[in-house]
Amino acid sequence: MAGISLLTDSGARRFHTRTRFDWFVPQGIVAWVGIELIRIFIPIAGTWGFVAYTLHSQPWLIQPASIFGIFGVSALIILVNYALGLGALQLWDRRWPLEEAPVTPQRPLVRRWLIVAGVTLAVWTGLSLALLLPTDGPTVRVAAVQPAASPIISANQDKAALVAQLHARMVEQTREAAAQGAQVIVWPEGGLQYDPQVQDPLGLAALARETGAYLVIGYVVDVTEHVFRNEATVISPEGAFLGVFGKDHPVVFGGETSPTRGTYPVYETPWGVMGTIICYDLDFTDTARKLTRQGAQLIAVPSNDWSGITYKHYTHVVFRALENRAAMVKADGGYDSAVVDPRGRVLALATHPEGGEATLVANVPLGSGNSLAASLGDWFGWLCLAGMAFFTVGEGWLVKRAEG
Repeated sequence: MAGISLLTDSGARRFHTRTRFDWFVPQGIVAWVGIELIRIFIPIAGTWGFVAYTLHSQPWLIQPASIFGIFGVSALIILVNYALGLGALQLWDRRWPLEEAPVTPQRPLVRRWLIVAGVTLAVWTGLSLALLLPTDGPTVRVAAVQPAASPIISANQDKAALVAQLHARMVEQTREAAAQGAQVIVWPEGGLQYDPQVQDPLGLAALARETGAYLVIGYVVDVTEHVFRNEATVISPEGAFLGVFGKDHPVVFGGETSPTRGTYPVYETPWGVMGTIICYDLDFTDTARKLTRQGAQLIAVPSNDWSGITYKHYTHVVFRALENRAAMVKADGGYDSAVVDPRGRVLALATHPEGGEATLVANVPLGSGNSLAASLGDWFGWLCLAGMAFFTVGEGWLVKRAEG
């Protein structure tokens, strides 16, 4: 990332000085967002640290993410900040010049970009409020089962007694959620250390029949010493296993594998269409979109986070729900679980940075999947990447044009 930044931004002050700062704001926007797009193709990066996540708690402002994706929200933030930054440069260069006759942004240019930023923000806000207006539609009662500690981590630490205790409690949490009317109940990533379709010591098929709910179960299965399947299956209220999803984005830098990745099943239910993704899939824009394009209205997300991202990872659910207009249920192995509606509103949330049990139950509207971002993907990010390439390649031409 430092190399990309060096390539695109080295000599930026010299370029803007020679072009009288005419391109300061647009070049800043496309460089920032273009680099964000590149990052989603880097397994260790994904969308982590995207500036747009800072607005996750402001649904009134971020609804256009369903049109422009998360990249559009980033562009709005950079537009406002770079317009203000242009004004700051003009002020500082005039009052505290670093050279005898500095080339500084002129007031008409600053005024123009401040007006553009203000008008854009006003139009964006109006559009966002219009998109936030409620619409009538079916709802489903869902639950996220969060154990007091991660079953998979506990198993890796050879804490068999604790794992058995966690499993027994998760079964009870499932019954408690069903007693509150939950029709879909999600367990965390790696909740089991075996394939429940092959062996079922907890009686999960019978539990689904008993509760009358769809159970989404995350599990891991060793294939070889260094390869394991990280999957999620759905059990119907009749006790039938409906299908398997293999984690689409394994944490390869952490040694994780997912040999069954690459298929994206969705499941027809009496109340709508459901799909699953797993944990790190949240950090990329493509996996949830692939399910939405197949009609998924509700996406279950078994996850297994760690303490340091307790207050960060659930924010990714907000934007994946918004981009795809899909409801999402994240059940974590001890730290952060959430239920998010298709407009990115957090309906239920449990955050325990030290680890802690939670059973979230909420009514969530089903999504429509009717969004430009779901249909066209990361189109705005690609547009900004093309703009970044233009400034990188065409810098000399822009300078000659300004000086001529």
